[in-house]
Amino acid sequence: MKPTLKPGTSVTVSSRDISGHMRTPTYVRGKTGVIERCCGRFRNPETLAYGGDGLPKQVLYRVRFLQNHLWGDYRGLSTDTVDLEIYQHWLELDS
Repeated sequence: MKPTLKPGTSVTVSSRDISGHMRTPTYVRGKTGVIERCCGRFRNPETLAYGGDGLPKQVLYRVRFLQNHLWGDYRGLSTDTVDLEIYQHWLELDS
């Protein structure tokens, strides 16, 4: 898999509900953020956790979220952000 998303691209994290070892926190599923950078390609930890080889490698991005979009009761500055590293197969282009 090759990187397809550029910095500044708006993306939404898939809201699929999958049990097991997932590297995508539930609190960002269904939330929109912006690609901050591409971190590279790595073996997939979701399959490595179950004894697989983690192949094919997956593209990992750093995604920036506004904290007040993640938590409705957030009382900090409206410009406060949190960055998370999320694999490409969890990201959907924002329409």
